[in-house]
This record gives sequence, structure tokens and C-alpha cells, in this order.
Amino acid sequence: MARRTDCYVDTSALIALLDRSDSYHGLFRRLFSSPPPLVTSSLVIAEGHGWFLRRYDQHRAIQFLAFVDALPDLTICSFDSEALARSAPVVKKFADQKLTLADAHGLALMRELKIGCCWSTDRHLSLGGVPLVV
Repeated sequence: MARRTDCYVDTSALIALLDRSDSYHGLFRRLFSSPPPLVTSSLVIAEGHGWFLRRYDQHRAIQFLAFVDALPDLTICSFDSEALARSAPVVKKFADQKLTLADAHGLALMRELKIGCCWSTDRHLSLGGVPLVV
């Protein structure tokens, strides 16, 4: 179970850290240099892998997975039928926002685990009231 001091980390934060061309690269490089305990979703890992695969190649996508595997104190919450049942109402609640299921799962996790900060550049992740670092 996550502690209140944990931060939720979204796909955009991982991409910003690992892609030097990202305008938020410096910010996330500083944040990841001494991270608190981090929580994310298996959907975030899938999104990140797919992003590096499409934007670059299989090698970069595998490097992304290796980075995630080596990241200390990262809890990856699985996405199963129970997570879907908790996330689908979030998608419906914010139907006007074109919220992805990955974002909805992140919002549900932040609420359930009482997470008070979110590392993301995606404004959708602030819909639950948790502030973004940008």
C-alpha cells in the first residue's frame, strides 16, 4: 500500500525524462535524481513502451523497459478487471475530456491511495484535484 508521500508518475513524466528533446526534460531529470516513492500503472508502462517503439525503434522501447525495471522504489499497479471496474466510472465522469483509460486508472489510483502529487505534463491528471509538478 502506498504512503501519503508517494507521487504518481505518468507516461509524460517518463518520456520527458528519457527524451532529451522534451521541453520538460530538465525538470524531470532533477525530480528523478532523488525521487520519493513512486506509484504508476501498468497502463503507463505500456503507453511508454509503445511511444518509444513508434517514435524511435525496438531498441529504445527495450531501453525504456530496462529503465523502469531499474527505477528504485517504483510500485506498478496492475490493470485487471477490478481496476477496470474502478476506472470506467472515471472515464464516464469526465466524458467531455477525452480521457484515456490509462489516465482514468491513474486518477482512480491517486484517489484510492491518497496520493498528493502527480508527476505529469498531462492536464487530465489534475482532474481529480491532485496538483501536477508543472
